[in-house]
Order: sequence, then C-alpha cells, then structure tokens
Amino acid sequence: MDEHKENIHGKDVNVKMSNAREDEKETPCGRICPAGESAPQVSSSNESNGDFSHPVYKEIALANGHINRMSKEELRIKLSELKLDTRGVKDVMKKRLKSHYKKHKLMQTAAEGGPTDTYYDYICVVDFEATCEEDNPPDFHHEIIEFPMVLINTHTLEIVDSFQEYVKPELNPQLSDFCVKLTGITQKMVDEADPFPDVLRRVVAWLQERELGTKYKYTILTDGAWDMSKFLNIQCRISRIRYPQFAKKWINIRKSYGNFYKVPRNQTKLSTMLENLGLKYEGRPHSGLDDSRNIAKIALRMLQDGCQLRVNERMHAGQLLSVPSSGPVEGAPPPFNPGTRH
Repeated sequence: MDEHKENIHGKDVNVKMSNAREDEKETPCGRICPAGESAPQVSSSNESNGDFSHPVYKEIALANGHINRMSKEELRIKLSELKLDTRGVKDVMKKRLKSHYKKHKLMQTAAEGGPTDTYYDYICVVDFEATCEEDNPPDFHHEIIEFPMVLINTHTLEIVDSFQEYVKPELNPQLSDFCVKLTGITQKMVDEADPFPDVLRRVVAWLQERELGTKYKYTILTDGAWDMSKFLNIQCRISRIRYPQFAKKWINIRKSYGNFYKVPRNQTKLSTMLENLGLKYEGRPHSGLDDSRNIAKIALRMLQDGCQLRVNERMHAGQLLSVPSSGPVEGAPPPFNPGTRH
C-alpha cells in the first residue's frame, strides 16, 4: 500500500512526530588504496569518542574527494574490479565504493565478505495491507487484512523465512471494490480468515519458534511509519488489545535509505528505492507479502553497501517518536501476546 499509505499519512488517531533529530551521523568513509598499501589501524575507542585526529581520516577525506570526482563509468569499472555490485544510480555507486573502503580501513574484521551488520541477528520485515476506500474519508478506520513477515538473516544476508495470513475485518467486513483491486485480496479470503487477535497469536508463536528475542537479537523493519504507528495502533484499539511490546520500536527503511544514500524524501518510495539500487520489483504490487519481500531486497542491498540498519522510530503513549542515532542500540524484546484493553 505504498502510495496509498502516503495519502492517509497524518489523518488517523493521535500520532505525532517528536522534534528529535532524524538525521543519522556517519563516520567518514574509507579511501581507495593502491595495491599493497597498508593503512594505520584505528581503534574503535578513537572512533566512538569522535577522535578524528588520526592521519587515516585525512587519507579517507582525500579518497572521498577522489571518489566524488569519478564519472559513472569510472565508478562502475572500479566496482567491477573489486567484484562489487555495479548496479544503481551514480550516487548509490559512490556510496557503495566509499563504504567498501570504510570497511577495508576501519572495520577490517568485517571486510572479508562477512556480515555488515553486527548487532541484530535477524531483521523482520512487515508490510500490512488494510481496508481502504478510494478517497479514504477522515473518519475511516483502516483494519489490517493481511499480516505478512519476511525474515532476513543479517549474517548470511539472505531471506530465510516468511509468514503470511489474511485477517477478517470487524468494523467494515465488506471490502470496497477499490481495496480488492488495489491489494488483490478478495472478499472470500477475508471471510475465511480469523480475526486479528487470533492471527497475532500465531505471529507471536512463529517468532517464538525461531527464538527471536531470546537466543537471537532481532528487530522489526517497515517501509515508512504507517504500518506500526497507524495500522497496528488502530487495529489494536479496534480489537481491544494492548499494543504488542515487540513492535514498539522499528527501523523505518525510508529514513535509513535517505540518510545513508543522502537522497531527499521524494526518492524513498519503494519503487524509486528499487530503481535507484538497480533492482526490479518482483511479484504483485500491494500484495503485503510481495511488498515485504521487495523491501527486504532493499534492506539486504543496504547491508551489502555497508549501512548499519538501526531502530529509528518508536511508539510511546500512542505517539510516534524518532529514535536518535546517538541512542543505545537495542533489539526487540521476546514476543508475547498482549493483554486485553479495558
């Protein structure tokens, strides 16, 4: 529901954004080294304390300037020589090359084809589909009708599992023609589905079976803020259950993508992100599961390009807040079924 979510942004329930800074700070990226040249080792304490006096950072700045002056064809040739992905627009290729040398210089333990994200073991991509009307009147309550999840292993950089169930809406059980056409979800599918609380219980069981939050660190990732701050928030109120603790913090990939590749907000729609990364949409647009898989492809490419995906949004007391990049990194808690709302 990529474009349709844009249309409902800011209309439903009491959800506000805090004034916390959304921009993620980045350390300087690595430089291009001639064959056989070694770089001084930089301790993690220097980097974490913001001490950029070490000579390697001057080398990095010079290298970044060199990369910035490279043509698209020069970038493609260099990436090819390094056996890196050559797809994407020029800015994406520049970021990919800088990130490669950043890892080579400052994160050598992760540079030998290893994982780029060392905190979360798994990232769980969620992209709900919900009831909708063509014009979405102000008092319309969107109810979740598809609950998909796609699981990314950050160590192998692969999609390793998925979950999908349809959900029977309660307030508006009859789907609009617009909704059926947009999502491909038929009236028969939702009529034969279970109510949201039953589906959520199976989601929790699915997460528990994979030992997420207990043996393995994980977090949720979404395409925008709407899935958690609006759709899930509204649905929990309709279903008279509390908002689940494991979904109170998540990665908004649009923010992460914009901050990492330094692009404006209007270039962070799903279709645009895929195109700029040299990827193609696979499946049916506005299918929750297919959308989730394509969002996962973007997340995987970002990890491969050196992005450290981190939680950047959260829900608190019914409000949507930003999580500053300077805050502590935390995984989602073990999943449990939420209690009833009185």
